[in-house]
Amino acid sequence: MTQPIIECSEGVTLVAGGPVTRRDLSLAVARAPRLVAADGGADSALRLGFPPEAVIGDMDSLSDAGRQALAGRVHHLAEQETTDFDKCLRNIHAPFVLALGVAGARIDHGLAVMNVLVRRTERPCLLLGPQDVVFHAPAEISLRMSTGERLSLFPLGPVTGQSEGLRWPIDGIGFAPDGRIGTSNEVSAPEVRLAFDGPGMLIILPRNRLDAALRALVPGWGGRGPRSARGR
Repeated sequence: MTQPIIECSEGVTLVAGGPVTRRDLSLAVARAPRLVAADGGADSALRLGFPPEAVIGDMDSLSDAGRQALAGRVHHLAEQETTDFDKCLRNIHAPFVLALGVAGARIDHGLAVMNVLVRRTERPCLLLGPQDVVFHAPAEISLRMSTGERLSLFPLGPVTGQSEGLRWPIDGIGFAPDGRIGTSNEVSAPEVRLAFDGPGMLIILPRNRLDAALRALVPGWGGRGPRSARGR
């Protein structure tokens, strides 16, 4: 078995080449302190004052200045069969990964990331965007939320589920990417319970529910960083 590039007992923040702000990076590192970049995401991390401990990818977008600044930390994986996001996830062994800048401004990049989310389920990976937090649903999950909040479900394969605490229950519904989807559902109780008969469902929450998602996905996770950073 190939040795992972990063192996740790803490969460990992993964920065890709899409738009990333210092505020979001600070929020992520407070919860996942080990910082890794996917290819050109290293340039964004350096610009924001957060040098990554490793850069992973095919290195088709990392600047020469970034290569020089991070000499000895660049892990060039030349194969072109997988995306940089995929290369990173399969080479990070950690309790969870919190990814920023992964979707970018291109639709094809965003779709490729979602594809990897449902294929790389060895450990929780959460995508933090400007308005949302997105992750692949485990077989069962319980989330603490507030009544009236948005909870969207988007299938990337055929999957059926059950729910408690949603305004529109999903019991027995057959979801599929070319059929029924579950966007813009609404929380109707303080605790939402979801169960699915197989992989392939993405859960999309408001970004201020990042900590709730981490508590539900990462056993023993109790929150990190200053209290003022939570729920931003």
